Amino acid sequence: MTMFAQQTQSNDRIYTVSSLNAQVRLILENEMGVVWLVGELSNLSMPVSGHWYFTLKDSRAQVKCAMFRGNNRRVTFKPSNGTQVLVKARLSLYEPRGDYQLIIESMQPEGDGRLQQQFEQLKMSLAAEGLFAQSLKKPLPDQPKRVGIVTSKTGAALHDILNVLQRRDPGLPVVIYPTTVQGEGAAISIAQAIGRANSRQECDVLIVGRGGGSLEDLWAFNEEIVARTIAASQIPIVSAVGHEVDVTIADFVADVRAPTPSAAAELISRDMTHQTQKINQKTQQLRHAIRHYISGQQARIVNLQHRLDRQHPQVRLNQQQQLLDELSSRMERAMRQLISGHQQHISHAEYKLALHSPAHMLKQQSNRLEQTRHRLLDAMDRRLLNANHKLAMAAEKLETVSPLATLGRGYSITRDAKGKVIRKTEQVQAGDTLHTTVADGEIRSVVQK
Repeated sequence: MTMFAQQTQSNDRIYTVSSLNAQVRLILENEMGVVWLVGELSNLSMPVSGHWYFTLKDSRAQVKCAMFRGNNRRVTFKPSNGTQVLVKARLSLYEPRGDYQLIIESMQPEGDGRLQQQFEQLKMSLAAEGLFAQSLKKPLPDQPKRVGIVTSKTGAALHDILNVLQRRDPGLPVVIYPTTVQGEGAAISIAQAIGRANSRQECDVLIVGRGGGSLEDLWAFNEEIVARTIAASQIPIVSAVGHEVDVTIADFVADVRAPTPSAAAELISRDMTHQTQKINQKTQQLRHAIRHYISGQQARIVNLQHRLDRQHPQVRLNQQQQLLDELSSRMERAMRQLISGHQQHISHAEYKLALHSPAHMLKQQSNRLEQTRHRLLDAMDRRLLNANHKLAMAAEKLETVSPLATLGRGYSITRDAKGKVIRKTEQVQAGDTLHTTVADGEIRSVVQK
């Protein structure tokens, strides 16, 4: 009793299993925060609740994951077992089983996901430094005297820019600073071309860009060296990278972002719509400022959302939903097993019932009756055959002793008028009529004396 009391006093608290799991879950969620992981999907389950459950694994370890309906609706590809993915997740604990798990907030294919993650990290880092601040943006000249173009000398973007400038302002001088825009070393080459234009100071506005492509194709314009070179440029820079839907770090740092290379040429060239261009420029600046503001607010919202998620009843509801999905799966398996057992029992009973059914018994009796009928017919045929044989034998014997046979040998039988056989002469008198039977008929005669 004393030893138990000492052990109890040495512990600050005695936990139940439930309270311990709840405490560990809070520690994981509050201490670790958001993590990024790369791994392979396996054991992917998508129940009717809309939530996803799966395992994320590599060659040496694995971890269970849950992605709830509100988050997986934003996934832009169809995940499957074996897919390599990049996920953003929060660590948690599934209390009913004590399983450590990840609550997935976003999922992307590994290659695109890594680049997108690097893009977001660099954007947030540069935004925090103030490189995107509107106060740093330099105004474009109202009437540029010379335009510089930093792009590939063989790309379609250069031809598009030159065609627009030739159409709108044929007398506007153009200086081309050729550079590679894709592949290894492209970012350094772009930064060097911008630096070369600034050192020469022969242009009063620069267009920096290229044609459209994938995120990987445009990646040189997401490199930090390009962003910092654009930010340090003394010449106003118009970013014209890809198509209108393509957004790069260069777009955020540049003084003006044009949706396409052709649009950049439209923006800086002079024509009768010069005032409209100024309005478009201000509109672009306003959009850029709005994007920057929205980006900052989104980051703030994400941070607040993470704090809210850790305290929100939805976390508990999600765990209860996960437990409900698990229990539903177990109930479905049990019901299928129960139904299967009953179906086997019913099938056996139906088989036994069919064996003892009147129709089955009637069919058996009909078969027996048919067999008996065939045996009876066979027996009758044999009896008839034997009777015919005996009859033939008897006929043959009868033929042997038949009077007709005797008549055929020349004998005859004589009868009086009363049919009495005449054996002696004394049985007849003169005038009597006699009937004599021979082999082929009868002779009538009259007795004379």
